[in-house]
Amino acid sequence: MRKIFDALIVGGGINGSSIAFQLAKRGCKVAVLDKGKIAGKASGAAAGILGAQTELTEDGPLFQLACKSRSMYQSLIPELEDLTQVHIGYQNKGVYKVAANKEEELVLKRLIESQQKADEQAEWFTIDDLIKREPFVSNKLRGAMYIPNDGQVQAYELSLAFAKASITLGAEIYEYTHVSDFILKEKKVYGVRTGLGELLADSVIVASGAWSREILERTGLSLPIIPVKGECFSVKIEKPLVQGTIFSHGCYIVPKQSGRLVVGATVKINSFDEKVTFGGISLLIEKAQNLVPEIAHAEWEGAWTGIRPQSADGLPFLGQHPACEGLYIAAGHFRNGILLAPATGELMADILEGKTEQPNPFELSRLECLVHSSKGVLL
Repeated sequence: MRKIFDALIVGGGINGSSIAFQLAKRGCKVAVLDKGKIAGKASGAAAGILGAQTELTEDGPLFQLACKSRSMYQSLIPELEDLTQVHIGYQNKGVYKVAANKEEELVLKRLIESQQKADEQAEWFTIDDLIKREPFVSNKLRGAMYIPNDGQVQAYELSLAFAKASITLGAEIYEYTHVSDFILKEKKVYGVRTGLGELLADSVIVASGAWSREILERTGLSLPIIPVKGECFSVKIEKPLVQGTIFSHGCYIVPKQSGRLVVGATVKINSFDEKVTFGGISLLIEKAQNLVPEIAHAEWEGAWTGIRPQSADGLPFLGQHPACEGLYIAAGHFRNGILLAPATGELMADILEGKTEQPNPFELSRLECLVHSSKGVLL
């Protein structure tokens, strides 16, 4: 097979599919290639927290991008559901970022002040205030930072909706299609080589999460991204235990519309190991019971892992390859891949169309500095 496209996307996770959706909406002939199933790795394993204010603690380019991306969900969800008939399970009942001790309380109160200065909503709930809202939360906690605008989705369904919507708009998706090499000539990309044959395009976007570094090394670029393993589990409940997401240091509990609670996530740096471990899940169970003791009576459902891509400076890479015309990277989103998907798709489509006017803080021009500062650690 030898086919010609405007753009090829290597990686069928949520960000690859979001980019495909945006490009297809703009009339581009686009194809997504994945060596496995669509959303078969981190995108399908994620808990789906849209935690712009929960995960990010300092104002700056990433915080601003995250808040913008979160706001895009209001119009995006009905658009995707209308195009695909996939129920994404969007909920916006807020996040309670809890404090277990006085030190954590002081940190959260300072964070509330800084986020309010950035014109974002956040407030402190005493433990009595919190229990009035969430009666099953442990009374041993000191209180919580309440973030009303941080919601959640079903991550796999959202990823699937992006992919199906892009197909509806004319994109092609090739699952179980391994990209063996790039077609390069005189520092320009012309397509990729796969088991199906050569696929040609003027633009190729690598959006393969933690595996992006390995793929890009074929072009001579050593991308400072490391894999971070995370384990999660879920339980079934007969009655609601929490309405909003409960988020603490080392553990979160996310209530789903289907009568499930998703609990995560462990952190193991520099690991592609996808095995679920007894120790990892035991630790999460202990932490979850400290947050919501009644969870001990829930019915076990299952456990899984996801491999998240972390960059050296914590910012995703969103831009053109520094030494190869037409080759672009969208990777390194770490724990915020689901949250950042709408803005990633829009920004990458703008970059390919040459529509970005402001300096892009996520471009790869910062790479040389990162390589030197990370020598011996990530590379």
